[in-house]
Amino acid sequence: MATLTYDYGDQMAALGPLGIANHPHAHDLCAPHAERLSVPAGWLVVRHEALRA
Repeated sequence: MATLTYDYGDQMAALGPLGIANHPHAHDLCAPHAERLSVPAGWLVVRHEALRA
């Protein structure tokens, strides 16, 4: 499981450990969906290294 957060203004998405805060731009993903995450062309994806096996 992972939490996806994103910022349209910065064109960036971050994928990290499950978050505890309820944030409108945060979405929890199961492991298969976190692994195959894709973002719009030109966006940056930051993946927290602890998610990698």
